[in-house]
Amino acid sequence: VQLQASGGGLVQPGGSLRLSCQASGSFYLINVMAWFRQAPGKERELVARITSRGNANYTYSVKGRFTISRDDAKNAVFLQMNSLKPEDTAVYYCNADRVVIGTPTNLREASFWGQGTQVTVSS
Repeated sequence: VQLQASGGGLVQPGGSLRLSCQASGSFYLINVMAWFRQAPGKERELVARITSRGNANYTYSVKGRFTISRDDAKNAVFLQMNSLKPEDTAVYYCNADRVVIGTPTNLREASFWGQGTQVTVSS
């Protein structure tokens, strides 16, 4: 399973960006899709996650500003980021978790990561 993230860039404080992540490869179901971020000198942190049922969770610092969504027909997850702040600057990573892979008689779950896309919020 491969994840291709896109949509990062440079934006001024208060601006918006929309990240996209497309999954490809052989799998039956992606139970959870999520966005993480890692700022310089900091640990990677969960930003938002969404289940196959559409239940979404956000880290406190982005609530009300970011919206995660998914399109299962396209095997894609999106992160709409509004009212961006300098502290949102980081490399953003797409994650597909509890992905059901294998053969019909040998199913298992696995986790996969995208390559990361840089988001820089600066004037």
